[in-house]
Amino acid sequence: METTLADKIAAHPKYRELKAKRSSFGWTLTILMMIVYYGFILLVAFNKPFLLQKLGSGVMTLGMPIGLGVIIFTIVITGIYVRRANSEFDDLTEEIKKAVL
Repeated sequence: METTLADKIAAHPKYRELKAKRSSFGWTLTILMMIVYYGFILLVAFNKPFLLQKLGSGVMTLGMPIGLGVIIFTIVITGIYVRRANSEFDDLTEEIKKAVL
């Protein structure tokens, strides 16, 4: 019976390594994002007085920079994932392609 290209790739140890690293890293970033996002939502829902504290004598409240922090955190972890995907994950993919083809 002839082995297909997909079967060769799936059987390659570097593919299993790539799959495990990518999955683990993705879940780690997902959990971090959920903690930050849902933490902010829980603050909005259950501790409005904390978020309504004024910063200085203007109209800015503590909730605004925290909300901005959530957005910036999202951009940063996306950048971290892209950087790792473009280096480590792409290198592993190239090794797999060279070995299988």
